[in-house]
Amino acid sequence: MKEIFKKLKKLYQNKKLMKNMLFLAAGIFILGFGTLIALLASLKIPDFHSFEDRKVVNSTQIYDRTGKILLYDIHQDVKRTDIPFEQMSPNIKNATVAIEDAEFYNHGGVRVSSTLRALFSNLLHIGIGGGGSTITQQLVKNTLLTTNRSYVRKIKEWVLAIKIDNSMPKDKILEAYLNEIPYGGNIYGIEAASKNYFNKDAAELTLAEAAYLASIPQSPTTLSPYGKNKAKLDERKNLVLSRMLTLKFITQDQYTQAKNEVVGFIPQATMGIRAPHFVFWIKDYLEQKYGADVVEQGGLKVTTTLDANLQAQGEQFVKDGALQNEKDWGGSNAGLVAIDPKTGQILSMVGSRNYFDKDIDGNYNIATATRQPGSSFKPFIYATAFNKGFTPDTVLFDLPTEFQTTCDAYGKAFPGHNQSDCYMPSDYDGKYRGPMSLRDALAQSINIPAVQLFYLAGLPDSLKTAEDMGITTLGNIGQYGLTLVIGGGEVSLLDMTSAYGVFANDGTKNPYTGILEVQDLNGKILEQYQPNPQEVLPKNTALTISDVLSDETAREPTFGVHSVLYLPGKDVAVKTGTTNNNKDAWTIGYTPDIVVGVWAGNNDNTPMKKGGAAVAGPIWNKFMNEALKTIPAESFEKPDLEINPTLVKPALRGFWQGGENFFIDKISGKLATPNTPMETLEEKVVTNVHSILYWVDKKNILGGAPSNPSSDSQFNHFEIPIQNWWAQNKYKYPVVTLDQKPTALDDVHTDANKPKVSVISPDSTMIHLPGKRINLQIGSSGTFPLQKIDIFINGIYMETEQPPFDFSFTPLDLENLQDINDLKIISYDTMHNKSETDSTFKVSQ
Repeated sequence: MKEIFKKLKKLYQNKKLMKNMLFLAAGIFILGFGTLIALLASLKIPDFHSFEDRKVVNSTQIYDRTGKILLYDIHQDVKRTDIPFEQMSPNIKNATVAIEDAEFYNHGGVRVSSTLRALFSNLLHIGIGGGGSTITQQLVKNTLLTTNRSYVRKIKEWVLAIKIDNSMPKDKILEAYLNEIPYGGNIYGIEAASKNYFNKDAAELTLAEAAYLASIPQSPTTLSPYGKNKAKLDERKNLVLSRMLTLKFITQDQYTQAKNEVVGFIPQATMGIRAPHFVFWIKDYLEQKYGADVVEQGGLKVTTTLDANLQAQGEQFVKDGALQNEKDWGGSNAGLVAIDPKTGQILSMVGSRNYFDKDIDGNYNIATATRQPGSSFKPFIYATAFNKGFTPDTVLFDLPTEFQTTCDAYGKAFPGHNQSDCYMPSDYDGKYRGPMSLRDALAQSINIPAVQLFYLAGLPDSLKTAEDMGITTLGNIGQYGLTLVIGGGEVSLLDMTSAYGVFANDGTKNPYTGILEVQDLNGKILEQYQPNPQEVLPKNTALTISDVLSDETAREPTFGVHSVLYLPGKDVAVKTGTTNNNKDAWTIGYTPDIVVGVWAGNNDNTPMKKGGAAVAGPIWNKFMNEALKTIPAESFEKPDLEINPTLVKPALRGFWQGGENFFIDKISGKLATPNTPMETLEEKVVTNVHSILYWVDKKNILGGAPSNPSSDSQFNHFEIPIQNWWAQNKYKYPVVTLDQKPTALDDVHTDANKPKVSVISPDSTMIHLPGKRINLQIGSSGTFPLQKIDIFINGIYMETEQPPFDFSFTPLDLENLQDINDLKIISYDTMHNKSETDSTFKVSQ
């Protein structure tokens, strides 16, 4: 009975709670409804007859890095022509309604379901989201309200949309909308869009043309028919047509015909703008981040990273160079990117020789487009190899080499396989150079050693290096083979220039950026440049690449003495690239303070007569020369290339004649011992010529030689050409055999023969005055005369002295004077024997 009473009591309490909740909900509803009524009563119906007098205000302005030079005012010279509803093609009306608001003629200004979906999505971060805006709401938003996002503004938008829908015919609302919306750049309204894109009145738009124009307002910069995203515009055009078909605005035949229709856009008109490719790249970024409405009407002040002076020079050099290339080599276009590698800030971006040149598709931004990089991709592979233990002295063979394992070493397909799959790369001159160091192979841009090294370094690791350094367009690595090292993938000039900046900046990547600061209309900072350095490459690897690419002597056999890659008196690293049939020419070079990339060619991939340095080099050289007049000409730090020959195998240190070695002492002529100094050590490599795969395990570069080298799928392809070459050329080289290995040990460099040095002064038993000068005196009784001594006091190097060893010091002058001080003498005799002598001296304090 007691249990039943408890349950009844709990039920009563629950009912009471539910009752209270209902009262609370009713109170909130009444309060909200009252607020809505108050808003409805306070808002005035706008006068839509005044739309033709409306001016676009709060224009976004884009400046150079000083914040003083205006690059572009988004609403400068706005183009708009309002027309009545009857002069608008039914195609554009239907296309716009289909893609923007399919229920336009059925709802009352606001779609409740879409509004609720957007509300819950924004509040709870669930669902598909979306703005939920009708055409009427968009009209209100674009004409009557600010761009500030808030719930109060959204409520105003809903209320005004409902009032407008109740007071104006639907056709008038659609007319106002089509006269108002942005269609890209300074083009507003459907009549201006029709004139600027197709040179016709809005009434004459075909179905396909209307579908294109209806697509653009979603993101006017990204979906511009003059930009690099024409494929995205085509996709959205097809979506518009599909929606029209679903809504039965068009028939299946009309849909098919319009989808397949090839629509031609007239050339883009010249506008008052500086650095147009860069500006529209920035504008696209802003729209993606803040939305097209904010960019169009928000009054943003955008300070970019662009150096206006360098940009002007870059545009001139690109124009002059491209016109000359068109005359000499058949290459009509070029592009240039310059970046500060210490910050990632873009200093110049030139996307073509002339943005407004319709004959070369000048508005297409080649700086952000993807092209094959040719040999300019090689440094990423070499960097990966250096990371693993290969050195600039490592030798590979430039010989005819087949790399496809379904073909034999001579390039003939095995039975059952396609001959077209065989891959034997060559070089521009058709020559084969035999053994080449990696330094020479990279500096001279020789292909076969590069492909071999790509295999040895590993495709996945090499691509990861490139991606870590900033190459973003390679995608699935499974689609690539060894051809990538000489340009089989596609990259952008912007990515490549930024990635080379990692070499320039000692292995640290600063992601590229074009923005220094963005302010809203009220001066509030929305975004500001923040350094984001990332160590992606060992410093010594980056320095090694720079050391090789700045080696004028190493590249001379290919490029000649003082070519366009050479800048007198400047420490500059540079790499070129050329793709098959000279379709692309690249030159990318840098100092520690600026990296400059140049591409030259034809947008339509038409081959040129030449590539690389001949086509892109002169543009790069002129720009770099000018840039370095104002940018510090800092030199590269030298890499640590010292290698202990007793620890690193000969094959990695440049000995291609064999992998077994022994060391002799050059003075005694006998077998070296641990006492033999490096200065008198001479390495002998036993002649036993093989490919590097015989001596190096690609899975463990620094480890021992592979136990079964022939198990490597490429072994025979590497080995056979080398054996054939050696058979024809071995008479040119001396032969070293194990019989030449001495049996007697070095007897010059022994413990007994090391210098025997004693310190006479300062006397360790005396106490010296801090201000009194002390003369160093030593005694020597070694086998050989002393050649020099190194002097250290309290661990700090003081001086190197040669006989008669006249060294003195005053204790007070020492940086770390103590009561009892350590004195170390490192002595070297004339045979390079070395010993150390330790002593102390006391100083009164």
